[in-house]
Amino acid sequence: MLTEDLYFMYLGLMLPKETHSQESLTFFAQDFTFKDDDVIAVTYPKSGTIWMQEILPLVLSGGDLTPIQSIPNWDRVPWLEEKRLKLVVDQLPSPRALVTHFPYQLMPPSFFTSKAKVIYVMRNPKDVLVSSYYFHQMATFLEDPGTWDEFIDKFLKGRVMFGKWTDHVKSWRNTQLGDRIMYITYEEMIQDLPAAVRLISNFLGKNLSDQIIEKIAHHSSFKSMQANIMSNFSLVPKIYMDSDKSQFLRKGVVGDWKQHFTSEQLVHFSSVISKELEGDNFTLPWSLDATVDVANVDAQVEM
Repeated sequence: MLTEDLYFMYLGLMLPKETHSQESLTFFAQDFTFKDDDVIAVTYPKSGTIWMQEILPLVLSGGDLTPIQSIPNWDRVPWLEEKRLKLVVDQLPSPRALVTHFPYQLMPPSFFTSKAKVIYVMRNPKDVLVSSYYFHQMATFLEDPGTWDEFIDKFLKGRVMFGKWTDHVKSWRNTQLGDRIMYITYEEMIQDLPAAVRLISNFLGKNLSDQIIEKIAHHSSFKSMQANIMSNFSLVPKIYMDSDKSQFLRKGVVGDWKQHFTSEQLVHFSSVISKELEGDNFTLPWSLDATVDVANVDAQVEM
């Protein structure tokens, strides 16, 4: 299917027609009003969005499992920019948990005048690329990724949904939100999920016991989510997501990129990302110096 049949452009962003529409974007930009107690998880696609859709309802409810066991994740914590928001927004309990892939500058006016809190989740762009590659293979409403080499090029040029990874990160790392925003990485969550849940809980002003924190971490683990039909996207018809090609919740690991990049691809990828981040006043928690990783990459590539 042609690219123009699958996507449309909105203020410079490529968005899938299956999940987005001009009407849904108008509703988000003009009709949706943020509340002061709203919590928004912001991610570039494939950076931990679904994970936050599991964690936030558990934290906000004090560990009540009802939301994650009875409501599909796309309705319990809806995407602000997608078609579903208008259908479910009136059913969301306060404080509302929401997610978005939008860059900072495209958030609507009511966001900036509210006190809504933001949790920005970042993930190593090399692993983002790998996860996105497999997602494009199984999601029939997205363009076929082509070869691995071709997809690297598309990703770096921003010819994928929601544009360049670097543009997204820069927009949210250079905000003026002060104590309204916290930053956490996918890697921190993998390394110590209870500690990450505690950080999120404290940011949201929740005084949760260690027992509740452990309960939330257990039920938002990759294994638990993979087994939860309300979270693993098995409810989505195969016509939209073909699990025979790839599982939606595929691995949930750090460093899978080492199985995919050649040394030449890694050098190119790292140099482009590094150049686009030059001059910014924040540092990334991962090394983008390709020379650090090249020595062990070629032997691990299994394509």
